[in-house]
Amino acid sequence: MVWWVVRTQGVARRKQLMAAGISAEWEAILARNLPPYDSLPAEAQKTLQGYIAVFLDEKQFEGCGGQEITDEVRVSVAAQACLLLIGRKEATCYPKLRSVLVYPHTYVAGGKGIFGAQNDAPSTRLGESWQTGVVVLSWNSVTGGARNFDDGHNVVLHEFAHQLDQEDGAADGAPKLESWSSYGSWARCLSGEYRSFLKRVAKHKRTVIDEYGATNPAEFFATATEAFFEKPEQLERKRPELYEELKRYYQVDPRQWEF
Repeated sequence: MVWWVVRTQGVARRKQLMAAGISAEWEAILARNLPPYDSLPAEAQKTLQGYIAVFLDEKQFEGCGGQEITDEVRVSVAAQACLLLIGRKEATCYPKLRSVLVYPHTYVAGGKGIFGAQNDAPSTRLGESWQTGVVVLSWNSVTGGARNFDDGHNVVLHEFAHQLDQEDGAADGAPKLESWSSYGSWARCLSGEYRSFLKRVAKHKRTVIDEYGATNPAEFFATATEAFFEKPEQLERKRPELYEELKRYYQVDPRQWEF
């Protein structure tokens, strides 16, 4: 009974936040650091504002390595993360995520995070997504992604695509889908596209998706998501079936956003 009451209260609060939107000051940051914002339909802008409000109400931010957490940091991260959600029909907002850690620059960490053993050699990173409910980002990479929203490289979109992937408990490139009937189409499309992508990378051919996607299916989904939102025309032209599958999943068509 207590669990049901808490859940009901959470749903009600999210609905209130979605309806209320964000302040003018936060919207100015949103417009400044999310280039597609002004091109979104009015309804999508309102939905995005609502998700940002929910995100900032529910998630904790922590500065690392001397990074100060300001509204500029919080709204900029939330705006790019919530762009992945605006086609959804529900107000849930990365339900397993609890904290966002932000470093000022690239940072060094041991192991390979969620995809490898923790005793692997340390590496320099732009960001990381953990199944334990934490996303790590470097602020200069966040701002770089905002300035260049058409190059197919965006650390926030990448790491939060991993969060979507991990909602079902596994980082495998197969996120939770709207219906059971969708899984067959997803598996056929993504597995075939991944195999084709691996062949192109092995032959050193140019790809619209970052070559890092060849690491494993989870990274392929994350890098494909970056290309979907930042290079939609190229992705649709080069990999139309993949584009349609991602469009069905995200319920948006970024080709319509001219900025």
